Amino acid sequence: MIYQLLVLAGLVIFFINLLLNLLTLKRPSPKAGLPAIPPLVSVLIPARNEEKNIANCLTSVLKQDYPNFEVLVIDDNSTDRTYEIVSKIAESDPRVRLYAGKPLPADWAGKPYACYQIAQYARGDWFLFLDADTICESHMIKGTLEIAIKHRVALLSGFPRQKLTGLTQKIVLPILFYFAQMAWFPLWLFHSSKKPMPTMIIGQFILFNKDDYRRIGGHEAVKSRIMEDVWFGLEMSKQGGRTLAVDLSKTLTTEMYGNLAVMTEGCMKWFYSVAALSPLALVGFVSAAYIFFLAPFYWAYIGPVDALMNAGQLTELSLIIAAQVFVLLLMRIITDQYFRGSSISFIFHPLGVAFLIFAVIIGASRRALGSGVAWKDRVYQGFTHIK
Repeated sequence: MIYQLLVLAGLVIFFINLLLNLLTLKRPSPKAGLPAIPPLVSVLIPARNEEKNIANCLTSVLKQDYPNFEVLVIDDNSTDRTYEIVSKIAESDPRVRLYAGKPLPADWAGKPYACYQIAQYARGDWFLFLDADTICESHMIKGTLEIAIKHRVALLSGFPRQKLTGLTQKIVLPILFYFAQMAWFPLWLFHSSKKPMPTMIIGQFILFNKDDYRRIGGHEAVKSRIMEDVWFGLEMSKQGGRTLAVDLSKTLTTEMYGNLAVMTEGCMKWFYSVAALSPLALVGFVSAAYIFFLAPFYWAYIGPVDALMNAGQLTELSLIIAAQVFVLLLMRIITDQYFRGSSISFIFHPLGVAFLIFAVIIGASRRALGSGVAWKDRVYQGFTHIK
């Protein structure tokens, strides 16, 4: 009884935290105003084997209603038609410049090195690092820049809308990208603190004030990090820069994982990085995910459901467990509605959590065995690239 009451209390706290996050998340507006002298924004896109996405990404960026921006693309040693596609677009629009990436050094991770190279050519007052698998609305630059300037942030990131295709993606990704982060992390507290605190940094969209980016060492400061976005948030706040996460669900769309295999590898890469950073934190993640997000459904099956089927009545313990499930499902409904998530994920919530726990176990096992993790045709061990 005491255990179940503690779980219910924890879920109520998560529920309150989720509501505070959603109520305080800022959202770029299509009606955002322009500064008297609009600063130059450099949109920096690293692309490795992105022939499927890069044309749509660039087309959406070039439709921005912001008057002063440049687009720089670096082809990160692609083996497909990425360079050819971008080259044709650059020929027809002088705002686009294309660069060929150098071979990856052994002490760098792939994406940080590509971003490091392209940042050397940027001329803007603001650097916007954008993934090649994103599609943006026309107010993206104007809306996010207005928030960044108004709140004097050094680094702004946010939560894009995840385009969900396969069944497994629809079940798992809303939990990973929206539900868990909104429930667990007190973003409202991080953002309201007078002292700079790290927030959630999502690598698909990172907007830097150029001076703050240079001040912390740019991508060289995170050169060996697989999850460089997380480390940027920590590094920026440590050096006194204000960071902010915003709601990009009506501003930016991305298809991060096109199929089950890529999604599984991506999740394992994320948890592998957490294991390399702090095994204790990973243990805490798995424990909390099971206790609060998965176990209530198990107890509901053997508790309230069993009681109704066999005795026709609910005990106090059964009511507490039913309340746990109710709070969980209410949290899912609110989050999925806010971020326009998939109803399938809500229905199969226990399966999604179980999948993520499985990815944690595999990622941690790879870290413990020293076998590394693969991403974009490269293998990483610890934090760094190995081949």
